[in-house]
Amino acid sequence: MKPLRTWIPEQRDGAAMMAETLADWRAQGERPDLWVFGYASLVWRPEFEAAESRPGRVHGHHRGLQMWSRVNRGTPECPGLVFALLSGGSCDGLALRVPHEQVEALMPRLWAREMPNPVYDPKWLRVQTPQGSVRALAFTLSRRSPSFTGQLTPERYRDIFSRSCGRYGTTLDYARRTFEGLKAHGIHDHALEKLLRLAD
Repeated sequence: MKPLRTWIPEQRDGAAMMAETLADWRAQGERPDLWVFGYASLVWRPEFEAAESRPGRVHGHHRGLQMWSRVNRGTPECPGLVFALLSGGSCDGLALRVPHEQVEALMPRLWAREMPNPVYDPKWLRVQTPQGSVRALAFTLSRRSPSFTGQLTPERYRDIFSRSCGRYGTTLDYARRTFEGLKAHGIHDHALEKLLRLAD
């Protein structure tokens, strides 16, 4: 996929990004299955039936609660947070396999879920799984994006956990569900555990 040079929402064409992603998928070979890397809510609420789910690790990116949410987990007046896949480090999550015959129908639904506003940068990342590595679609966030929070203080996290709520609930509930969802698959996110202690 070609890197996007701008992060102004009106200059980012979500439909074109989906079309490019599908073209990249088709170019992988003769009707390949699609792998999607889940690192947050895709772990505990994927909204599609995966034919296979494997624990997997991505090197070069990490999970961070550092993306502003002004609708789903907050409001414009009191922004909340959602997770993003940011450059640097590594991330444990799930590799979810979609059979090739379902990909064309699933992609618009997946896009509506992950990219209602074209904020994320979809990328193909190599995921290491117990059964070998797979090339998976992942939704990443650039540090140049206006949705990237930068480094937040413990006090700011504490305030967001106590107040921010959007159409799908609170930031705190979202973070706790992600922590528990990961743990259910044998993944212990120590950084997230430390953050959640701020809400106690």
